[in-house]
Amino acid sequence: MHAAHITLGGLVDEQAARHPDALAILAPGRAPLSYRGLREQVRAMSELLASMAVTPSTRVALVLPNGPEMASAFLGVAACATCAPLNPAYQASEFRFYLEDLGARVVVMRKGDNGPLRKLAAEMGLALVEVDSDPALPAGRFRLTTTAPAGAESRGDSAPDDVALILHTSGTTARPKIVPLSHANLIASARNIARHLALQPADRCLNVMPLFHIHGLVAALLASMASGASVVCTPGFAAPGFFDWIAEFEPSWYTAVPTIHQSVLAQGALYRQRSPRHQFRFVRSSSAALPPKTFEQLQALMGAPVVEAYGMTEASHQMASNPLPPGRRKAGSVGVAAGVDIALMDETGRLLAPGATGEIVIRGAGVTSGYESNPDANAKSFVDGWFRTGDQGRVDAEGYLYISGRLKEIVNRGGEKVSPREVDEALLEHPAVAQAVAFALPHPTLGEDLVAAVVLRDGASDDEAALRSFLFARLAGHKVPSAIVFVDAIPKGATGKVQRSSLHEKLGGLIARPFVAARNDVERSLEAIFSEVLVHAPVGVHDNFFALGGDSLKAARVMSRITAQHGVDLALPLLFRHPTIGGLAAELEAAKRAADGWAQRLEAEIDQMSDDEVARLLADEESRDASARG
Repeated sequence: MHAAHITLGGLVDEQAARHPDALAILAPGRAPLSYRGLREQVRAMSELLASMAVTPSTRVALVLPNGPEMASAFLGVAACATCAPLNPAYQASEFRFYLEDLGARVVVMRKGDNGPLRKLAAEMGLALVEVDSDPALPAGRFRLTTTAPAGAESRGDSAPDDVALILHTSGTTARPKIVPLSHANLIASARNIARHLALQPADRCLNVMPLFHIHGLVAALLASMASGASVVCTPGFAAPGFFDWIAEFEPSWYTAVPTIHQSVLAQGALYRQRSPRHQFRFVRSSSAALPPKTFEQLQALMGAPVVEAYGMTEASHQMASNPLPPGRRKAGSVGVAAGVDIALMDETGRLLAPGATGEIVIRGAGVTSGYESNPDANAKSFVDGWFRTGDQGRVDAEGYLYISGRLKEIVNRGGEKVSPREVDEALLEHPAVAQAVAFALPHPTLGEDLVAAVVLRDGASDDEAALRSFLFARLAGHKVPSAIVFVDAIPKGATGKVQRSSLHEKLGGLIARPFVAARNDVERSLEAIFSEVLVHAPVGVHDNFFALGGDSLKAARVMSRITAQHGVDLALPLLFRHPTIGGLAAELEAAKRAADGWAQRLEAEIDQMSDDEVARLLADEESRDASARG
């Protein structure tokens, strides 16, 4: 049946009719669930909600931990109502915001969960449906109870154009927007993913992505359901459990965000130790940019093609994908258009010719019809039928899409535009770096400065100067972060994605270092120059010139004063490479030693010359000076 004429409940019915005994859902420590069993569970959920007078437009908040119950409960709720999955780790204030913003009427939660949600639901007068899971039941089967009084039984089945799923965009500096997705949207995207990955009933996905997020729901769960395949529903990514699950279930693929792939690589030796004969058919990456270095290392570890895709909530996930072999996969590219039309647009709404760089825009069956109750956002986001993604990119001659970054994430460093993704990828080329993320830091004169956070590989030592020198050899000077901080882990959102726009709040404090006063005459002279130019006193040995308000004009004034005071002409880029008094003092002393050595060598050479040779040398020098003056 065509995607436009089927619902999520109909999708489960369709697969159960085709192969009722085929496995649908699996989980660690549980017996597997067949498509026949899944259909029974989905119908049980739909019948209970229908008895509570729930209709397809009723908002039902689904708050369950990752696992098989979350998967089948989502399908059951979405079959007859509007499902709103929420992160079970939310605090009371977060639950209140989302429940009120959604207009939820029913909450589905785990029986025995006495966290803040239960009390809040009672305060708000919301009906409760409790999921009572039993380890003796197959994965995804559970009992249902409710204290809500029965109402007039409603129509239990939804229509393809009804909204099946609503999610909030991940807002950091602005109020999150509500994204409604219809059954037709979701099924079009799920079938599109299944088609591009050539999924068959024999395939098995190992899902480690949260099922309150579009990536896990559509790419792992619904794409598997659309192809009659099976999905292993885990509690979420954790090593070494990840490698144990591979050995137990022998999945043919998994899909994850780059940070999870990087964690897999960090413990990659466990893969062959636990599963010496296992073979993935492919590995998929989406929801954030996959650095080329990670792509190459992951492909080598898995011995299978790595397929990078491009998705977002407003498109029901996938928009572009690299093809499987024998198609060509390009590291650094998110592939070709996959189920939607893709174009590039300038700021005025004009479509751009191939090869140009602009904002990526999309249209297609999986794209939302618009944000809920947000006319301003819709007016800005939809232009002549195209949805503006907010991502900047270009398309090459073969139709492969390259994303240079989020338009809102591009760092404007005193007029120089820097894509932090490019900096991430350069840092990841260093053998000591396991993870890296560059981000903007507010700056008093530049507007924004560029800094980076780095997680080192086990056994590697931190050396900021060495990393910055490494970058100077690979990037233009204005793209090199003025500071690099070393952290045990980079803060991430609930879905494993790094949210650059909020990192300055979480990591900005690490840029500042303990104050150390100048320790010798050279450092004291530089401290006086820094203080005068920056109008900032005192300045410590490790204080970053640019973090204190320095820019290129002030840098030129600093270097001019150093030349005047020390008689050594230092090149301006040296301050960008060594933006602290301590670092610059070491370079200045080295330059002085080199100059003194040159003078001593010259003096020694003159001592060995005859009077006539010295006279000719002086005459030649005077002649050159006269020519220069003329």
